[in-house]
This record gives sequence, C-alpha cells and structure tokens, in this order.
Amino acid sequence: MAVGYFFRNPFFLPWLFPGLTWRLSKLEKVIYLTFDDGPVPGPTEFVLNELARFHAKATFFCIGDNVQKFPAIFHRVITEGHAVGNHTFNHLNGWQTNLDLYLDSVRRCREEMMSRGQTTSGPTDLFRPPYGRMTWRQISALRDYRIIMWDVLTNDYAKNLSGGACLRGSVAATRPGSIVVFHDSLKAERNMTYTLPRFLDHFSAQGYTFKSLP
Repeated sequence: MAVGYFFRNPFFLPWLFPGLTWRLSKLEKVIYLTFDDGPVPGPTEFVLNELARFHAKATFFCIGDNVQKFPAIFHRVITEGHAVGNHTFNHLNGWQTNLDLYLDSVRRCREEMMSRGQTTSGPTDLFRPPYGRMTWRQISALRDYRIIMWDVLTNDYAKNLSGGACLRGSVAATRPGSIVVFHDSLKAERNMTYTLPRFLDHFSAQGYTFKSLP
C-alpha cells in the first residue's frame, strides 16, 4: 500500500453513521463493485466490457449531467443488467452546498435517469453523495433513499498513485461483503483501467462473485 493512501474506511465511520450502508453480508464471498461519476465515453465502456468478460454485475452511481450528455452509454449500463444510483446532477459537495440546492440536484438527477428509461421496475432508491460528504440535514431530507457509502476506496483518481499501488491497496483492503468504489471517469482512467481487470481476475480466482447492490 502506498504511504499516505487509505483504502478502507476507518472503523468508526459506520458506528457514527449507522443509517448509511457501508458493507453488506460478511458471510458470503461476494463483492459489490460500484462506479462513480459516469457515464462517459471510454471509461464506462471499458468497465462494461470488463464486467461482461467476468460475468460480473455492478452498480453505477451516475451524474445526471452525464446521463443527459451520453444517454446511449447509460442505456447500455441498464440493458446489460447493472444497477444504477443517483450521484446528484452535477457532483455537488454536500459540505459546501445548502440544503435546497443539494436536494434540487438530487431531484434533477433522478428525473434525468427516469426520462432515459432508467429501469423497468421504477426509480432507483440508491444514492451516493459525491466525495462521501453530506450534512446531517441532507441525510435526514433524503431518508427515502438508501445512502450507499463504501468499505473500500480504490483511490484510482489519485494522479500520484501508480496502478500497481492502486491494485495492491485495493486487493488488501477488500473482504467478503465489501462495497468497493472505482470511478468510470477520465480522471481515474489510467489507474482504473490497470486495476479493474486484475482486481476481477484476482478475486474470481478465489471464488468470489460480483453483484450489484440489492
């Protein structure tokens, strides 16, 4: 693991925020891959190709503005059987955004996904705050959503982190039931495209399966 980078959440965060989802069943060899900030041409398509190669399912937390710009890629995510979640319309930092503006961005993202035929079963109730940052008021106001955090952050967006370090840290931190964050974004493309196939290969060889969030 590269010095200065932390791949697993501090143990006390789930205790401080027990109403948020950090990890799922610890008894099954299942990993819940999630991808933030797409859909975008290139990275999202790479992710979908790799997931198909390993017969893996994942959850994509989409920015509404990207859904609007690239509806065909968003449609592909859905038709290939992956789950989608709300990541606000324009990637707002909850700590720096007032409640009304934040909720409006969540609403706009939801409406954009629904207008693009988001699912066959109705609107998603999955939400992930950009940067993992929300205020208590925002959490309370979004009580109708399942707020999904993570157990493992790959740090794939870090420009001074090598692909090898990203892979080693992510593998070391992952355990049964981990919710793992990658990014299908241009910023993370270099490390993500190196790490994801090797991550999938490593845990597939150990008998793990990859599922979308239930």
